[in-house]
Amino acid sequence: MTIPLQDLSLRTPIDGRHRQMLIGGEWRDAVSGRTFETRNPATGGVIATVPQSDAKDIDLAVAAARRAFEGPWSRFKPYERQVLLLKIADVMERHWEELALSDTTDMGMPITRTLANRNRVLGMLRFYAGMATSIHGQAIGNSLPGEIVSYTRKEPVGVVGAIIPWNAPTAASIWKIGPALATGCTIVLKPSEEAPLTPLLIADLMQEAGVPPGVVNVVTGTGAEAGAPLAAHMDVDKVVFTGSTATGQAILRASAANMKRVSLELGGKSPVIVLADADIERAVPVAAMSVFANSGQVCIAGSRLFVERPIYEEFVERVAAFAAKLRIGDGADPETEIGPLISPKQLERVSGFIEDGAREGARLVTGGTRITEGALAAGNFMTPGIFSGVTDNMRIAREEIFGPIISALPFDTLDEAVRRGNDTPYGLGAGVFTRDVGKAHQLANRLRAGSVWVNTYHAIDPAVPFGGYKMSGYGREGGSEHLEEFLNTKGVWIRTD
Repeated sequence: MTIPLQDLSLRTPIDGRHRQMLIGGEWRDAVSGRTFETRNPATGGVIATVPQSDAKDIDLAVAAARRAFEGPWSRFKPYERQVLLLKIADVMERHWEELALSDTTDMGMPITRTLANRNRVLGMLRFYAGMATSIHGQAIGNSLPGEIVSYTRKEPVGVVGAIIPWNAPTAASIWKIGPALATGCTIVLKPSEEAPLTPLLIADLMQEAGVPPGVVNVVTGTGAEAGAPLAAHMDVDKVVFTGSTATGQAILRASAANMKRVSLELGGKSPVIVLADADIERAVPVAAMSVFANSGQVCIAGSRLFVERPIYEEFVERVAAFAAKLRIGDGADPETEIGPLISPKQLERVSGFIEDGAREGARLVTGGTRITEGALAAGNFMTPGIFSGVTDNMRIAREEIFGPIISALPFDTLDEAVRRGNDTPYGLGAGVFTRDVGKAHQLANRLRAGSVWVNTYHAIDPAVPFGGYKMSGYGREGGSEHLEEFLNTKGVWIRTD
């Protein structure tokens, strides 16, 4: 459903005012009184100020989550948690246009895409609601002498600290909050300082849905001042994090103090492998948008494009032509297909990769330039680009760019494609394009990635696990495995004779 911008603007939660954070069911500022600005990446304009919290605020939020976990929330039955999650989904559905425009204004994703995330996000909540009544242990026969009954219980791990990135605030928030509530945990959510407004709006909607005080807390601030104290907090039982591999490693080190549970969804440098027998008409737009969607600011971006040599030149030319036609602009415009990068810093970072690629001998076929003139000059805009002449050891082929840049590389054999596709410290996603079902299965089996898409990309469903291999992290989001990440297993023994 496409909603005219003038209708959306009547519902916008972005109005320049100061926003408070939610701790223990109360809206409050940081203890220090400090704030920071959040800006629209399409215009550079300030759209709100929010509290800049630190360790003192984290202490308050964790204490509120602990009180709720050990208090009223612990008495909620599975059915009651299910009903609450369904109510949250209904409330968010009523306010979906608000949420979509909040994401678009705060981090730049085109409104057509944020609106289209509706089914995915609401589907998550309703999936977790269904799973809330499916959590159970099992009776286990044992071989001990005498009459001894043994069984297991599944119990919530406790207080969860969740740290999310800026590139998909609504989906990332619900991917953390949903399973926490379904399993009976409480949560302290720390959104990115680059895009904190939608998580605060979600906190407001949680209250509207009747979530008890302290069950969901949202604390704003920087990674260093708020995220690090949350990850290291001695009364946090589990940390879930989505973001860079370097930050994930820091969280792992911080978790050692109290041996808290950790789930990490980290960076990627995903290969997309196009065989000569692929349906080129279908493959070109999907392979291109595997990277260009959200201006390349996607952890699973298929930024290494391996194309079988007989079709390499044609495929690269077609992707370049596709990229050149994409409409770049403010994400609030329903005609926009490519929005801005999140910040001037990110724009500078991506530009550095482009300069390095050219310096190392790659050829920029199209795009990869900042927009410095006209109506878009004030924003963080870059034209989507594709490099040819790339070798596997170039920086643009090794490191996560997080921008709208593709590195195209030819290959000759299936074994070569697998070897080179796997030659990365990451393993989050991979794509395959072929009409040969046998080759599709071979590649799906041999590629070392948490998700492999064949003749499609970016397909994500709440029922299907998502996560990484190698330095792309561990733990899964989605599916029954996701809830296990929030549960402890207790063995119980009862002698009955």
